[in-house]
Amino acid sequence: MNPAITRRTALFGGSLVAAGFALSRVTASADVPGQSNGGVRIMPLGDSITDGFTPYPGGYRVGLWQRLAAGGYHVDFVGSKSNGPVELGDHDHEGHSGWRIDQLDANVDTWLKQSDPHTILLLIGTNDLNQNRDIANAPARLSALIDRIRAAKRRSELFVATVPPQSNATLESRVKAYNAEIPHIVAEKGRHVHLVKMYDALTVSDLADGIHPTQAGYNKMAAVWYRALRSVPVSLRSQSRQPTTTR
Repeated sequence: MNPAITRRTALFGGSLVAAGFALSRVTASADVPGQSNGGVRIMPLGDSITDGFTPYPGGYRVGLWQRLAAGGYHVDFVGSKSNGPVELGDHDHEGHSGWRIDQLDANVDTWLKQSDPHTILLLIGTNDLNQNRDIANAPARLSALIDRIRAAKRRSELFVATVPPQSNATLESRVKAYNAEIPHIVAEKGRHVHLVKMYDALTVSDLADGIHPTQAGYNKMAAVWYRALRSVPVSLRSQSRQPTTTR
């Protein structure tokens, strides 16, 4: 998120295992970053929470990848960036620390053309709120970004998440107002755009620095993304391999 805020903040990690997901259940081998493995192409798209800000590089992508692997889904995370720990089987993503909606909007056509995702996980808006950038029109910018993505990838499945809570009272009031508009925006975008209620899954106790989740918080996010994807089966449909188990 905002580097000026995060540089001043001490960060503390959580425990992924304590959050209830055993790493030993993951059996999929690692994908080579930047190389397609033939699975359904999923683009994690957003800011530092997608990138996986300290204390847990990879963020929610780690737990999501592990759940997908344990569920027997054959997926290929895609994007121009790559990072994360060894337990993250595919490091590719499109998470840009400190970026706002307008910055994603200015670059998303290029990324979509390069990565050609079938499924897109969009979580963006926190930096618009904490950087004081035309806050009132942030929902309109989100709506325009969704339209741009849909125009470029009409057959894609786009999941749009509400942003997580903030510990600062002023920022939290902005988050609530912004999130309140997202269901209405998504409802207008057609059957290929899906709401993900990420805010509801976290509390301020899940934040490491008042903005970014702890490791346990990221794992809660992973569970929310996983349930959302499974609720839209076509979003995980791969021609090369079908899911072998369900959870």
